[in-house]
Amino acid sequence: MLAYGDQHKKQGPMNQALLHRSLHAAADLTYSRSRGPGGQNVNKVNTKVSLRILLKDLEGLSAREMDRLRETLASRITREDGLVITAEGERSQKTNQERAFSRLETLITAAARLPQYRKPTTPSKQKREQRLQAKRIHGTKKSARRLVPEDF
Repeated sequence: MLAYGDQHKKQGPMNQALLHRSLHAAADLTYSRSRGPGGQNVNKVNTKVSLRILLKDLEGLSAREMDRLRETLASRITREDGLVITAEGERSQKTNQERAFSRLETLITAAARLPQYRKPTTPSKQKREQRLQAKRIHGTKKSARRLVPEDF
């Protein structure tokens, strides 16, 4: 089995354009009455947008990124293995639809992003000596504050 860093290096970046196309192609949109602003419009126009997408329909993510996505968004994934996003803040159905798509895309890209591999390093000899010197100075400051028994 490869070490974490080796897997990360062989991992290709997420295909953002393919992901964007698959989101728009596979999304299931439903509209309902919103409870947001709109005056009388609220009671008669379906402006709330519910966007549902199954994770198996997503393209542009590698297997490792998909695993990371499932792990990160575990509490938001439905039993049917999908994600649901709702948008109802605007008066326009089209604006709410655009907001839902952009929120879903940012959610997926942020959750699927693999953590950056940290290359372990060691401090140089000079830095180690500086740290120890700072500790010695701090220690002498502290010991100088102690009460000496002759002072009573």
